[in-house]
Amino acid sequence: MNYSSAATLSLALLLGTPLSWAQDSLITMSKKQRQNLGVTIAPLPATQSGEITGLPAKVTIPSNQIFIISTQMPAMITHLWAGTGDSVRKGQPLLTLESAALADTQRSLQQARLQNQLASQTLGRDEALWKEGIISENRLFESRAKASEARALLAERSAALKLSGISETQIREIMQQGSVSSRLTMRSPIDGVVLEKSAEAGQWIDGTTPLFKVGKLSPLSLEIQAPIALSHNIRVGSPLEIPAYAASGKVTAVGRSLSNSSQSVLVRATLDKGAENLAVGQFVEASIKIPGSDLRQWQIPNQAIARIAGQPTIYLSTPTGFRPQPVSILNEGHQHSVITGPLKGDEKIAVQGVSTLKSISMGIGGGE
Repeated sequence: MNYSSAATLSLALLLGTPLSWAQDSLITMSKKQRQNLGVTIAPLPATQSGEITGLPAKVTIPSNQIFIISTQMPAMITHLWAGTGDSVRKGQPLLTLESAALADTQRSLQQARLQNQLASQTLGRDEALWKEGIISENRLFESRAKASEARALLAERSAALKLSGISETQIREIMQQGSVSSRLTMRSPIDGVVLEKSAEAGQWIDGTTPLFKVGKLSPLSLEIQAPIALSHNIRVGSPLEIPAYAASGKVTAVGRSLSNSSQSVLVRATLDKGAENLAVGQFVEASIKIPGSDLRQWQIPNQAIARIAGQPTIYLSTPTGFRPQPVSILNEGHQHSVITGPLKGDEKIAVQGVSTLKSISMGIGGGE
């Protein structure tokens, strides 16, 4: 007698009442036997039609909503005005620093401004003189070239200041006031939250260190890992929900390559509702609706699924016992999986003691 048949016979002897099964794989079992074996049943959950549920996802910030605050100049940080997790408004100070290189760059900007002003005045005068026939056209061309060079130099010096962390508004103020300062207060470019802070008061920076990372937390986005077998049903624009957090949005991109570790497709989505209920970096389970799909599916505990010869199987409760029912797994999660199969939706299934039922099933037709 094989092991499965011996195990089944031992169960029957233990219960004092023989277990039996029909040729159609129906396992005959009384209510008392079911209780003694620890087999419990539960109704199938509500039918889900045209929806892929239980997809693992991570909450992220869209890349175009993240800003890095840094300077290209060596400087010392003299004061910090914000920390990690702080909410900040656009233009709010984040830190103040002192830099001799900053003063030199501002001085170069002022020189370029004066050269540009002088070149523009000279060009205006020479154009008037050329129209009166007093100067040659070659001299006019020279004035135009010098004016063009002066404008280019001014733009170059302005760009250098902008790279140091000074805004265009501050650059205009520097040129209007004609002042030079070694102190710079760097401000938030958006309304958002400080995601990271790598700066410390008294720290000397060499011009290559990111100081702050500021992000806008609305809308948020999702990075979803979708099984390759289901990814072809997902379309850009498909509605998406995170039921546990009352959040929803739409799919914005479907990847065309597989993850090496999970062999899944990366799907991106934007959340336009319920983002305030989520935290950046949080792992959640998402559901994607498939418009026009009539696929009926159910999300059940993994412990309710047995695999017989590699075939996923659930056990349907009948008045006299249980009947094995092969199903297909659409999405397999850590605790729950989404299945589909020839089910009406009003059935009750075994959710505990499934290994016992599998042992009995494997004993069918067992021989010496």
